[in-house]
Amino acid sequence: MGRTTSPEDFTSLINDVSSRIFDVLPDDTWFYPGHSDDSTLGEQKPHIDE
Repeated sequence: MGRTTSPEDFTSLINDVSSRIFDVLPDDTWFYPGHSDDSTLGEQKPHIDE
């Protein structure tokens, strides 16, 4: 989701992504990242805290 330099920055980023993406879009929404494989939000939700 992005590079952060402090725990506070990470918390802000993960909260923002969760509220704007994971909490709004359906689980079957596909995304195409610049790195790694394509996936759906539903496949990635269990891994958010990683």
